[in-house]
Amino acid sequence: MPKTYNKKKIFVVALGIIIAAVLLSVRLGYLMIVKSEYYLQKAEDLHDRERSIKAKRGVIYDRNGVELAGNKPVCSISVIHSQITDENAVVKALCTVLELEEEEVRKKVQANTIREKIKSNVEKETVDVLREMKLDGVMIDEDYKRYYPYDSLASKVLGFTGADNQGIVGLEVAYEDVLAGVPGSILTLTNAHGLELENEAESRVEPIAGDNLHISIDVNIQKYAEQVATNVLKAKQAKQVSMVLMNPQNGEIYAMVNVPEYNLNEPYTLVDVEDLYIENSIEKGNTGQNDVDKSEENENSDEKKSVNELTSKEKQDALNSMWRNFCINDTYEPGSTFKLVTATAGLEENVVSLEDTFSCPGFRIVEDRKIRCHKVGGHGAETFKEGFMNSCNPVFMDVGARVGVSDMYKTYKKLGLFEKTGVDLPGEASSIMHKQENVQAVELATMSFGQSFQITPMQLLRAASAVVNGGTLVTPHFGMYTTDEEGKIKKEFTYSIKENAIDKETSETMKVLLESVVAEGSGNKGQVAGYRIGGKTATSEKLPRGTGKYISSFLGFAPVNNPQIIGLVMIDEPVGVYYGGTIAAPVMSNVFENILPYLGIEESYTEMETTEVVQ
Repeated sequence: MPKTYNKKKIFVVALGIIIAAVLLSVRLGYLMIVKSEYYLQKAEDLHDRERSIKAKRGVIYDRNGVELAGNKPVCSISVIHSQITDENAVVKALCTVLELEEEEVRKKVQANTIREKIKSNVEKETVDVLREMKLDGVMIDEDYKRYYPYDSLASKVLGFTGADNQGIVGLEVAYEDVLAGVPGSILTLTNAHGLELENEAESRVEPIAGDNLHISIDVNIQKYAEQVATNVLKAKQAKQVSMVLMNPQNGEIYAMVNVPEYNLNEPYTLVDVEDLYIENSIEKGNTGQNDVDKSEENENSDEKKSVNELTSKEKQDALNSMWRNFCINDTYEPGSTFKLVTATAGLEENVVSLEDTFSCPGFRIVEDRKIRCHKVGGHGAETFKEGFMNSCNPVFMDVGARVGVSDMYKTYKKLGLFEKTGVDLPGEASSIMHKQENVQAVELATMSFGQSFQITPMQLLRAASAVVNGGTLVTPHFGMYTTDEEGKIKKEFTYSIKENAIDKETSETMKVLLESVVAEGSGNKGQVAGYRIGGKTATSEKLPRGTGKYISSFLGFAPVNNPQIIGLVMIDEPVGVYYGGTIAAPVMSNVFENILPYLGIEESYTEMETTEVVQ
């Protein structure tokens, strides 16, 4: 009996051992075969610590090779929990030196992860203080920070980058793929406790720098245009002043101004913090419709908040507004500058000639509306050329009626007014036009002199360029070409054009008309001695009507016989005198007087001007 019992016991034990061995073998096989890659990766992760190395962002240069956006060496600070020997000392040091909140820092220091980033873009002077402390577990890596040597120059064109050096707005984001580069990495060997092993070599993958971007802006023209615009902003106590200067032959933009500009090196600081006040009715996510969507209550409210009293959302709204580029992000009623489009349509459809006569009693009755001319007493009898020089509304209402809705819209389409210009900046707005089938006599009349619809300043400038350059619709742009770190050209950008948008004969006639406006018409303050200047003024009332708010503008180009530059200046809500011919035309005259010689455009004095100089 005892012997039988012992045999059974031995059998059970042996069977248990066999079953356990089989189970262990199956488990081991599962781990070694099925899960081998998973645990191999876990083992590598345990013994290898990877740190990213930022790629040097490509430089942005102006057309002459002047640096507009570059890189400044900085450092990135992070912590490795497993290597920290004195947690309190590390937290205190990081909070004091980096000026951070203790709760935020302690949470990262205590995180049992491979690596926690504490702060990026730390200046060298600050980093040197941390290095001297020799704190275990605090890692310092070299990094790059975007730097703008001219601070606010062309801020709403260039844009800026975020903490990780990625583009946020402007050309920085539009050309992110060109400028960004490819990050590198450092691989460090560690033990099972996550401590770096001494005397072990690091594996390093070098980053690839981004390509440099060369743009059409001329830093000297941009500087001068901003200076002139800022002077006007202050003198007229205006809301803002915008200006675009472009080559009408190829669409290269020499300057784009939106003052007040902001400091690109401090893009989250509101402009003029001490003096800036934001209305409670901050335009949230402006759609380009200006004041159309404001409620009457907000319209009549004088209550304002100081910047320090803004909520976080209100401040973000204010920042978004500060970063906006009026030239391309917003639309407006162009007013009388648009009369050049109506005149072009009339000439294209052969329904008007320069010597056609009109009568202006100071108004036109269109259906049930009495639509006035800016000259209350009227201009009386005048030819079409004189009506253009006088910027006479009744004349253009008559021309619009002769052209008709269908052909007017045909001209709009030919001049690109139903499409975006394709300018290489993000957030370009679209025009806001009546549906063709909804345009009746009153709408046609008001559209003929630039009201009841909205376009962007860039759309107007593009259309005007086609009108004066012989009929070619160009694509406005900044990007010219890219280069590598050695300066070798890698890519030249090309842009679409549409030839014969209008007849060359129409273009020649329009240049005559536009020159007459400056020579002896409403734009005479846009004259520049020694140069043939063409242009058109505008004084457009902002919506809703009756608020006394205007945009005064002047569109000019030179020289008339072979246009090399075209410009549009807009003064938003000037105080006091607000007529475009009085306050906007002199601005463009000032700009042209200084930059035409700079561009190498030779003077050509008339016989009368030569006589005056001699005397």
